[in-house]
Amino acid sequence: MAASRDLVIGIDSSTQSTKAIAWTREGEALAEGRAPLALSNPQLYHFEQDSEDWWRACVIALEDLLSKVKAERIAALAISNQRETFVPLDEAGQALRPGILWLDERARQEVDDLSAELGAETIHRITGRFPDITPCVYSYLWLKRHEPEVFARTACFTDVQSFLVQRLCGALKTGWISADPMGLFDLVEKRWAPEILAALELREEQMPTAFAPGTLLGEVNDEAATATGLQPGTPVFAAGGDGQLAGLGTNCTAPTRAYINLGTAVVSGVWSPTYAFDRAWRTEIAAQGEGYILENCLRSGAFLINWFVDRFTPQGRSNPNVFSDLEEAAEAIPRGCEGLMALPYWSGVMDPHWDTAARGCLIGFGGGHGPAHVYRALLEGMTLDQVMRTRLMEKNAKLDITEYLAIGGGAASPLWRQMLADASGKTVQISDTVEASALGAGMIAGYGAGWYGSIVEAAEAMAGKTTAVEPNEDHRRDYEELLEIYSGLYDATAATSRKLVAFASRGTAA
Repeated sequence: MAASRDLVIGIDSSTQSTKAIAWTREGEALAEGRAPLALSNPQLYHFEQDSEDWWRACVIALEDLLSKVKAERIAALAISNQRETFVPLDEAGQALRPGILWLDERARQEVDDLSAELGAETIHRITGRFPDITPCVYSYLWLKRHEPEVFARTACFTDVQSFLVQRLCGALKTGWISADPMGLFDLVEKRWAPEILAALELREEQMPTAFAPGTLLGEVNDEAATATGLQPGTPVFAAGGDGQLAGLGTNCTAPTRAYINLGTAVVSGVWSPTYAFDRAWRTEIAAQGEGYILENCLRSGAFLINWFVDRFTPQGRSNPNVFSDLEEAAEAIPRGCEGLMALPYWSGVMDPHWDTAARGCLIGFGGGHGPAHVYRALLEGMTLDQVMRTRLMEKNAKLDITEYLAIGGGAASPLWRQMLADASGKTVQISDTVEASALGAGMIAGYGAGWYGSIVEAAEAMAGKTTAVEPNEDHRRDYEELLEIYSGLYDATAATSRKLVAFASRGTAA
């Protein structure tokens, strides 16, 4: 690689936007381009995107970036992508319908049915994921039942990375860490699971070819170069799921430091050298290609905060001061929100309950409660839920996690990060790298470009600095009491939530 090629690009194609960031060998973000992504909610529980928007946003982000740095400086690129999201393509590589997102909940019945056919424990053992609506595999079954023509014409069920790699390089290739979230990848054998493919009457060639992190997937072709401004021949290396890459981007490559992404969802994971599966977490292949990530996921994170702000505050997020005003007001409210508590399961619950029909609630309302109480209660509910799940993971996996490293938009909230430290009793490190997933992709590109001898070496060299938030032990006593109360809230509401979801799913005449 020529000496002038002193930058790599990490592309982060996430749920709400695409970022293209140029990284130096030291992990400094030299320049950035970005583009928004629209999210469609065409009916209850359905969340979709136009897959062409994935490519258009990628093009816009790259064009923006390459207006700031010269394309001839780019040594390589890699892609981080929103996980558990796919689009079915026909033989010509054209989308047969909009992409179905990880937020989608239409396949609840299919979760039950495939679990009954194959056995929930068999699925869990093979894929590392207890049956749940989030992995793509259940939506494949939904398509087979509800859109059989689309299912029959599908030549490839394509994740976001392979969709973009096809546009950049002309081949449907992806990485292990994009394949495994789809829910039919054997995490030990590192291949598409024949038992699950057979149950869906799918062939292996209907899935993108999956490669280890850091594998060369192809080179940017002339058509993509013209569209994006990249130079033809720029190498593209296998990266993948944004959660695993966030862990890599924060150098969480040892079993004592857990990353926590306070983003659209609240996602926390810790590295393990060996494969283990348990209902207290979902297991994934680690971004460095060695070992695994044991991961918690609360589907409604900042998504829930934005929902509250947009639906229940004047002007919503169009008010530039809405978050700072809520933070200031919530800071003045005592821990426990003067008797108000939230169960943050607005989109069902994954670990440890694995209940697609779980729903959120606010309990304890009184006449003195206002918007700031609700805001604080939502933050406290998400925080208590994370502490509960981390402790269960530590117990069942025999881990001793000493610190979180927080990333994502929520990490900018002084209230939330201090709350997490206080409730967990762990130090919360705040990374100076906001775009950890894009940095993780950049680390893999740096390894692919030959800058480093391993992906772990790239992580050690390119990870940024952190600032510590220490727990307040006086506050922790209150949170321990709140956690005891919170731990019974799911069981107290689960049956009612199931009845309400069943009622809503039937629909009623106006």
